[in-house]
Amino acid sequence: MEQDRRFESVYSNKVRAGKRRTYFFDVRRTKGDDFYLTLTESTRKFHGDGYERHKIFLYKEDFNRFMAGLEDAINHVKTELMPDYDYEEFDRRQAEWEERRAAEDAEGGAYSGRNGGGSTGGNSEGAANDEVEEEDDMSW
Repeated sequence: MEQDRRFESVYSNKVRAGKRRTYFFDVRRTKGDDFYLTLTESTRKFHGDGYERHKIFLYKEDFNRFMAGLEDAINHVKTELMPDYDYEEFDRRQAEWEERRAAEDAEGGAYSGRNGGGSTGGNSEGAANDEVEEEDDMSW
């Protein structure tokens, strides 16, 4: 039983990133009641035969350096390499898509339009351990 408790997520956040990719951020407990983070990229295979997953394990002693490195790399792209790009574009498209889908669901129909990208957060325990929910019909 101790082994099962160790792998259980104490917090999860799911970020959808387009049609085939989902990222999971899971906080997990160690044997010594410490915590670490697993970052999982789950990508649906092109031929519909399952998912491919890649994991990173991040421990508390690396949190600050990891965040600093990630922020530095993202800021370099945003300010030096692509300063004129509209980085909020996909957030707006995602919000519009979610509004249309909610309206369709409220009417009892399934949303059949295509729109895309962006990310949404969610909090569902053990998200990375479950199969990725059926991806929404979004494209970049």
